[in-house]
Amino acid sequence: MIHVCFGLYDKTGRYSKFTGTTMRSIFANTTADVTVHLLHDDTLTADNREKFSALAAQYNQRVEFYNVEALCAEGLTEIKRLVPRVEGTRYSIATFYRFLIPQMFTPDIEKIIYLDSDVVVNLDVEELWKIDLEDKPLAAAPEAVINHLDHPFHAKTKFIMAKGFVAYEDYFCAGVLLMNLNFLRGDDENLKRGLKFLNANPELDNFDQDVLNYLYAKDSVKLPEKFHVFVGIERRAGKNFLREAIYHYAGWTCTLEMNDAFNRLWMRHFMKTPWFDEDSIGRLCAGAQKIQDGLRGTMIKLTALMSGKTRGFVVSKGDVDAIKKLFAVRADEEMLIVERATSRQEIFERMNALRGKKIFFVFVQNFPFVNFEKLGFVYGKDFINGLDLLSGAQSLLVNSYLLLKEL
Repeated sequence: MIHVCFGLYDKTGRYSKFTGTTMRSIFANTTADVTVHLLHDDTLTADNREKFSALAAQYNQRVEFYNVEALCAEGLTEIKRLVPRVEGTRYSIATFYRFLIPQMFTPDIEKIIYLDSDVVVNLDVEELWKIDLEDKPLAAAPEAVINHLDHPFHAKTKFIMAKGFVAYEDYFCAGVLLMNLNFLRGDDENLKRGLKFLNANPELDNFDQDVLNYLYAKDSVKLPEKFHVFVGIERRAGKNFLREAIYHYAGWTCTLEMNDAFNRLWMRHFMKTPWFDEDSIGRLCAGAQKIQDGLRGTMIKLTALMSGKTRGFVVSKGDVDAIKKLFAVRADEEMLIVERATSRQEIFERMNALRGKKIFFVFVQNFPFVNFEKLGFVYGKDFINGLDLLSGAQSLLVNSYLLLKEL
């Protein structure tokens, strides 16, 4: 029996479909028996629970449900005590459920595969299951993003390595893990040490991943690259083809443009889950109409707001040439380039100095717009999210998660 685990926090009731899509990709590609262990809280609805059960039954596989709030209340309280900021981050509490896995399962389950819900398994997961853990705590693939300095996620992984806590060559991605439960069950005190380290270093932005790397990076089995292929990097390399691999759509780099092999892969599995039904199309159309109406309103506002102002651009280093071409940027127009996390404060200061004279188009994924608001900037007046004006066909990392969420 292969054991696979997910953590699920689904406040809106619409996130379950992503976990279901990953599950379906496992079942469709694996011939061995699989039990999926779903760690959740009270946000899992009865309807979604039934859909998970139906999906497993369709493939003669099993799914087990674990209400973490009920089963591990003390453990969750301890995590929140050691890391108070956990409840005010961009992550859901479910990302910390993986720390509770060793105490959730009986000793007969000696190891388990942990997967994030933004992956698609395009191989027989038994290949990963059979990896020799060599009495190590876990197996994981190197974090590919750190080799791409211009990638928007790079700054978030850099601190822990730049300070010497973890070597660059050892830092791994926690989205795909093979966990040695026999080792981890006796490591509670070490885990507490990792959580205290996280709390003492607010610069750490990858939370669970940074804790696991701090504790185990030097002593983990390095998985072959095929077990963690970063979709965003594949696209940047011009690779529009599939191979046997586990694909990670980190940052939800999945769109609805079906000329892209990775989008088609995700959609192929989603469409064969219980979450795809006649209502999905209606929600998609309504979501598209909402976006279109919003863009129309934005363009009308821009027409008026540009009067007396010039354009400014905030762009990730790797996208400069594409933005210059798409928007016919003139040599006398301001181009602020985001190269590292520290440069953002410099950009804020420069924009603040030019407020009222320019309207800035921001083409940076996961940019902290809230910092603009703290400085008194007004969305639609002083700046807009330029990514809303782009499509995936324009070779930039565009996030259409809002539409996918409506499906």
